Amino acid sequence: MNPGEVRQFFSDNSVKYVLAQFVDIHGCAKTKSVPVEHYGHILKDGAGFAGFAIWGMGITPNGPDYMAVGDPSTLTPVPWQPGYARIVCDGHLNGKPHVYDTRVLLKKQLERVAARGWTFFTGLEPEFSVLKKSISGQIEPCDPSDTLNKPCYDYKGLSRTRVFLERLTEALRAAGVDVFQIDHEDANGQFEINYTFTDCLTSCDHYVLFKMAASELASDLGLICSFMPKPFANRPGNGMHMHMHMSLGEGKRNLFEDKSDPRGLQLSKLGYQFTAGLLKHAPALTALCCPSVNSYKRLVVGRSLTGASWAPAYISYGLNNRSSMLRGPGGRIELRLPDAGCNPYLATAAVIAAGLDGVEHDLDPGAPNNDNLYDYSAAQLRDAGIGLLPQNLHEALLALENEPLMMKALGPAADEFLRLKHMEWIEYMRHVSDWEIKSYLEFF
Repeated sequence: MNPGEVRQFFSDNSVKYVLAQFVDIHGCAKTKSVPVEHYGHILKDGAGFAGFAIWGMGITPNGPDYMAVGDPSTLTPVPWQPGYARIVCDGHLNGKPHVYDTRVLLKKQLERVAARGWTFFTGLEPEFSVLKKSISGQIEPCDPSDTLNKPCYDYKGLSRTRVFLERLTEALRAAGVDVFQIDHEDANGQFEINYTFTDCLTSCDHYVLFKMAASELASDLGLICSFMPKPFANRPGNGMHMHMHMSLGEGKRNLFEDKSDPRGLQLSKLGYQFTAGLLKHAPALTALCCPSVNSYKRLVVGRSLTGASWAPAYISYGLNNRSSMLRGPGGRIELRLPDAGCNPYLATAAVIAAGLDGVEHDLDPGAPNNDNLYDYSAAQLRDAGIGLLPQNLHEALLALENEPLMMKALGPAADEFLRLKHMEWIEYMRHVSDWEIKSYLEFF
């Protein structure tokens, strides 16, 4: 927008304040509220933050300020917060893009894509749980009648949470996020809202806005919208499936598509090379796509109460195979690994780095596996050459730090991520859980 268009935008939307917004290394939205009269400063110098107060920026208490410099193409209204707009910012330190900032990091990977004349498109599918707290303080689905053992696509479950879902959908659409379908997922209180794919940087910006809207609109209704990967042990967890394809230029041609593909996935050689890169680097990718202790309660070998966990446990790919880490539903790749708690910028940057390694080294993923891998025995998996994804955060972190390509691609942000996440694992391992008390208090 030029200055005149910006003034008109502020007038049309009665904007008084602009939220200068970025994310920390966990992907959590951080903001400063700036009166519209000072909007220009966000674009020129940036809104200033004490860097040491932000997770994962590598800034010490005696370090320079973290300056959030706005990307003018991202200016949107905040419909659930009248009088406010949002602008997405890139972190700067001493006048230069900050290498620890994950949006800056993603843009560096996109330079590699752009150098080939390509654009990387993604469509993100966030799952989330709409919950409330009981009188005793326990979390439970917001709708007390949402108790089916297999509730996926249930009309009643969808209808009885419609007030929240409608408010969320209408707010997102008013902010320029093109929502096209809403459904009840396979856990009680679990839903998914789908919006159209776009270039991956915009997809990540939309995902952060999605979480901002969902959390606040739920709170207004006395509810909790949770993106926790696995809030209930015996129910499917919250994934953030990432559909992707590479395009020639600005969406002119899908370079992953080849309808004559003899393997039946309608993937081109480029699509298979990219797939092979994702499979090769799957253990390291897991740390970034599934970044919490709780994430690995979702990536389980076994079943949930509904009959399937819907989450991958195996390093494999297949046609329309939802038991695989990668699915090829026709001319694109769906990575089913990420969960709803990941930092979308960091996960997408890692995906690009892994996929391009497959392209640059002309890797081939081998034949697809279209069997239900949940039914495979350990011997069948071994015979098929299918590896197991890391089964806890510690395993995934070790895989990442022993992966030179990924560490180089992500730079200092990877070191900071590992430092924080290793500490998270240590704190978790030192925690004494209710299960331990029940199992061991009088056992010995």
